[in-house]
Amino acid sequence: MKLSVKLTLFITGSKLVIVLIFITALPFLVKEIASQYTNYTLKQQKSKVISIVNKKGLDYYLQGDDNYGSYTLLKEEFIAFVPVKEKVNIDTIKDARRIIEGDTLNYRILSHTFRNNSKNYLLEIGKTTNSIERYNKPLQRFALWVLVGLVALSILIDLTFIRVLLRPLTMIIKSKLINRKFPFKKGQKRVPTSTSDFRYLDESLMMLMRQIDEAFDKEREFTSNASHELMTPISILQNKLENLLNDEQTSEASALAVVETMKTVDRLKNITRSLLLISRIENEQFIRNDKVVLRTLFDDIIEEIRHRLEEKDLNILVEIDPGVELHDVNKDLLSQLFFNLIHNAIKFNRDKGTIFIKGFYGEQGRYELTIRDTGIGIPAEDLPFIFDRFRKTNLHSHVGYGLGLAIVKSIALYHQIHINVESRVGEGTAFRLIFDDRKSG
Repeated sequence: MKLSVKLTLFITGSKLVIVLIFITALPFLVKEIASQYTNYTLKQQKSKVISIVNKKGLDYYLQGDDNYGSYTLLKEEFIAFVPVKEKVNIDTIKDARRIIEGDTLNYRILSHTFRNNSKNYLLEIGKTTNSIERYNKPLQRFALWVLVGLVALSILIDLTFIRVLLRPLTMIIKSKLINRKFPFKKGQKRVPTSTSDFRYLDESLMMLMRQIDEAFDKEREFTSNASHELMTPISILQNKLENLLNDEQTSEASALAVVETMKTVDRLKNITRSLLLISRIENEQFIRNDKVVLRTLFDDIIEEIRHRLEEKDLNILVEIDPGVELHDVNKDLLSQLFFNLIHNAIKFNRDKGTIFIKGFYGEQGRYELTIRDTGIGIPAEDLPFIFDRFRKTNLHSHVGYGLGLAIVKSIALYHQIHINVESRVGEGTAFRLIFDDRKSG
């Protein structure tokens, strides 16, 4: 999962947790806010009433009576003056019940005692709790919508910030890691960023890529030079051995020893020639401008190697559309690639076995080619290393993959062909080649 996706999920999840907590606490918050606002309103009304009493006197309300009480038409609010005998100090706000005209109602009541004309009075100002709670749900809805809007806005801002913040990292991944082909000689440009961590990552990757290029260049140069220089002494040694073999004074025992030596020299010559071919492929010394009819190419290879098929009584089945062509390729290299795979399929097959060669277009529209045999197979632990040079299997110590599959891998990389290998011991091996869609048609 990408870092940006993880950050997005974390931010969205944290915001949702906040929303859930707020929704859970919202009724209590709104109730508390409404209660505090009611208390404030009652205190304001108390201050107004006391101010009127101080200016106009209590008779303004009592009008000759001992007490006073008044309430609104719907009994939602009331005000009352009641004389008290003892001097007590009361200044409270609490919920209480009152019976008004036979109705028992719940009120939020402010109680306040004061002295007027040498008498003690109790002032009560009340507001029904129903009228207070009437606005709770609308307030909750309003608060919830405001919260959702703020959360959505904050998520949008966070995502925008994350995108801007991680843009250098995305550019580093695209320019340095995704679809980069070895060697890394092109596109070595620094990604502009003010984040020191990203700058350090970018510079480190560029340094590693340069080191890999340098090491690879040195290896290719050594392989090329060594292979080229070895060919001359090997050819000289081969000529001397041939002359020695043709000498009439050479005894039969010496001649046999010379023949065995010539086989070793010939094997050394083939290895050197293969290493030189790999080096030339890796140095891109071949031109890729041929157009190849795939079925014709396989027919030529099979005709060339038919005697090997007959020696082991092998059956070969080819299912390739005659109209399939490969563009912008090197015919000789492709012929070498397919020859090596078919050669291995023959070499490691059982007598009277079968070789299947099938071509088709895959799900993504790319042409795929499968070469499968019914041979001894490759152990699972050896599959990751079969393209390594001079690698041998654990199944049969005398069987080695040598340089044949190393050449196959080099040619495939040179033509941008992806290779998958599947194998089971005792059942056979299948090489699946996936061609670049621009090269097949």
